[in-house]
Amino acid sequence: MGRSGPFHAPDRPIARESHRHTLAPVFNVPQALKRLVIGKAMRSEELGETLLPKRLALPIFASDPLSSVAYATQEILLVLTVGGTAFLYLTPWVAAGVVALMAVVVMSYRQVVHAYPSGGGSYEVVSKNLGANSGLVVAASLLVDYVMTVAVSVASGVDNIISAFPGIAGYRVAMAVFFVLLLAAMNLRGVRESGKAFAAPTYLFIGGILLMVGTGLIRVLFGHAPVASSAGYGLVPVDGKDSLAGLGLLMLGLRAFASGCTALTGVEAISNGVPAFRTPKSKNAASTMSVMGITAVVMFIGITALSLIAKVHYVDNACQLTGIGSDCANFAQPTVIAQLAAAIFGGDHSILFYFIQAVTALVLILAANTAFNGFPLLASILAEHRYLPRQMHTRGDRLAFSNGIIALAVVAAGLLWLYGADVTSLIHLYILGVFTSFTLSQIGMVKHWNRALATETDHAVRSAAQRSRVINGFGAFVTALVLVLVLITKFTQGAWLAVVAAVVLWVMMRGIRRHYDAVAEELAVEDAEADSVRPSRVHGIVLVSKLHKPTLRALGYAQAFRPDELEAVSVAVEKDATDALRAQWTEFDVQVPLKVLDSPYREITKPVVAYVRSIRRSSPRDAVAVFIPEYVVGRWWENLLHNQSALWLKSRLLFTPGVMVISVPWQLSSAGRADHPSRRAPGAVRRGEPTTRSERDRIPAPENA
Repeated sequence: MGRSGPFHAPDRPIARESHRHTLAPVFNVPQALKRLVIGKAMRSEELGETLLPKRLALPIFASDPLSSVAYATQEILLVLTVGGTAFLYLTPWVAAGVVALMAVVVMSYRQVVHAYPSGGGSYEVVSKNLGANSGLVVAASLLVDYVMTVAVSVASGVDNIISAFPGIAGYRVAMAVFFVLLLAAMNLRGVRESGKAFAAPTYLFIGGILLMVGTGLIRVLFGHAPVASSAGYGLVPVDGKDSLAGLGLLMLGLRAFASGCTALTGVEAISNGVPAFRTPKSKNAASTMSVMGITAVVMFIGITALSLIAKVHYVDNACQLTGIGSDCANFAQPTVIAQLAAAIFGGDHSILFYFIQAVTALVLILAANTAFNGFPLLASILAEHRYLPRQMHTRGDRLAFSNGIIALAVVAAGLLWLYGADVTSLIHLYILGVFTSFTLSQIGMVKHWNRALATETDHAVRSAAQRSRVINGFGAFVTALVLVLVLITKFTQGAWLAVVAAVVLWVMMRGIRRHYDAVAEELAVEDAEADSVRPSRVHGIVLVSKLHKPTLRALGYAQAFRPDELEAVSVAVEKDATDALRAQWTEFDVQVPLKVLDSPYREITKPVVAYVRSIRRSSPRDAVAVFIPEYVVGRWWENLLHNQSALWLKSRLLFTPGVMVISVPWQLSSAGRADHPSRRAPGAVRRGEPTTRSERDRIPAPENA
């Protein structure tokens, strides 16, 4: 190629163009809103500052099981009142079963925390001991359960708000979605910040419930037992349900037990979040789990006992109550907590009643925070193992797993909208996943201890391992039994949807892993010399629509690459425009030959792609470099005013082997309006990029620029 004319490559380095002029600052509204919501970005080395002391870890990772006591008793009563008052005597036995199961699960997960402190929890235990496929079953189940935790917790919190203010019942779904978005925003600020914000409500809830339970029991001791507002209502049994016996009565009790097991949701979150604790991590996590278990059991027993003493009646259909009038369909039942607070503290207008309702509603909403910590952590581990998109493993500006938080918020908000934020409808989709993970993780721990005992010789260590194996073995048996009960009693009521969702997730994660494995295998270097072979020749093509400054720049850049052949290619869409282009080409004496492709049907993309591919077919060992001049504009609406044929061309050419597509931008005057990065652009800190214009301008120019 000749090097004369205005398009020859320079023989000496050109100094970098100076940008010393001052530009007026432009207020970036999206960035300002982002900083207002999540705060300033943090450096990666600041990750250690986000580790949690036990006092903050408890409200962050245990708010779900602690808050579950607010509706676990209610769910038991909801099932047993199907037969009127005939079967309420089963309540203490059902509650005792839930308490025993809670103790077993907490002790079992303490073993997990010590044995697997890396934060994988049930997923890591099962994957390492039972295989990858079983681990994916646990992961899929937990991901579904985390979504349900958010939906059920928020819906239950909204129910308690409506119990205090019945007039806002029509805004149920809007309030629920708003609270999900608020929780997501708080968690995007980082784990430690969300813990500080949520610690006070959680501790106020614990204090409020213990105060209510203590006051109620003192009243009982002094002969002034509280009486619930619903105690005066009669209970009409559902047709055919008032005389259950034998197997029917057993199934009713088991169904009530399965509903009461909602008190155990979220127990595994601490085992997933061990890396977030301060050192010694395992010890602190195990201690937090013990405190959580004891506190939840005490509150659950107190609420259940007082519900029986105060004769709380809570039914699925308000028309099952007698004495409320003819308009039973519109009767809003106060929650069990609301009825107890009113009975113990002297009515539904007392300050303590509103306090209990406020902290209960708040902690139920904040209970979703357990999922907002567990879901992103588990998703990041799965992404690291190539079972989820790698974006899930990326930390955001505040060192939280932002993509996981956003994904959880979107799915949970959609579920709340779909089910009208109704707790009764959502609860049937709940707890199936968590008991699947409970069961498999305990089986995995038994295998872990068997393997340890096969090689261990120290007597003290063997005794501890044998004791742990017994705990985990009993836990596996009990949780497997509960899992079967949940499947039997809840499957046809909606739990089948959770099963389908978990299966779909499992299949999807397997597919993602296969894709990543196939890509890694395809890209792996086998022979460095063979895989890096240079093309025989390079054929350069500059796409031309008209002769203007962007075209001249593209031609200049193309010549600087020194291809073996270089030509300009245009498509003859309009005869007059093509004749004018040829005339200009001759007038300005452009030293690059111009080739015009015929297009009788006025297409642009198809003739260009066909011509490029014909070059590849005729010379398979050659490479084709296609240079495309492009406008860069600063206003979104300007994009609508310019032809987007370059974008479509690139998308087609990228699928052609041996073809390189090179964009040559031409910045229009308006482009400067958009070239104002914020002080900390998204991801700039992680990438080590300059974050201001002055920092960019101080970067030295490359020697061969």
